[in-house]
Amino acid sequence: MTRIDAPASARIVPHLWYVRDAEAAATLYASVFPDSRIDAVTALPVDTPGGPAGSVRVVEFTLCGQPFTAFDAGPHEPFNHAVSFLVRCDDQAGIDRTWEGLLAGGGVEERCGWLRDRWGVCWQVAPASLAAMMRDPDRARAARVATAFLGMVRLDLAAIERAYRGDGAG
Repeated sequence: MTRIDAPASARIVPHLWYVRDAEAAATLYASVFPDSRIDAVTALPVDTPGGPAGSVRVVEFTLCGQPFTAFDAGPHEPFNHAVSFLVRCDDQAGIDRTWEGLLAGGGVEERCGWLRDRWGVCWQVAPASLAAMMRDPDRARAARVATAFLGMVRLDLAAIERAYRGDGAG
């Protein structure tokens, strides 16, 4: 489903298919991220493969200024790591707040800064500086950073920065 009112700059809008609770998921996400909100919730007025008229609800929402669409249309393909959302945080407080917020209500921590929220959506919560550290032309620095974060669950920015400087990986 394409948002007919999406700004021209948002030509690609991620669309998420939930078994149920798409509105609850969008509400949680909007509470975690700044510049976020629920834009509209619309019940489809016709029968669909996902259910009778009125049972499938389309949720349009914005996270950090990026439009998303979701619906709860019953079982289909489960969420998996093939598609995830990378959240770039400016500092450890942002990493911690985002991590805890996305885990709320039954999420699962995974390695290397990954987690699954309670609906199974995969998220990567990382420092905004990580990509630049990994691209550093000094490949020994990049290797130390990779070694450090690969051993973590929730990413520890101070430990990653120490590894980058060569002050130890943890």
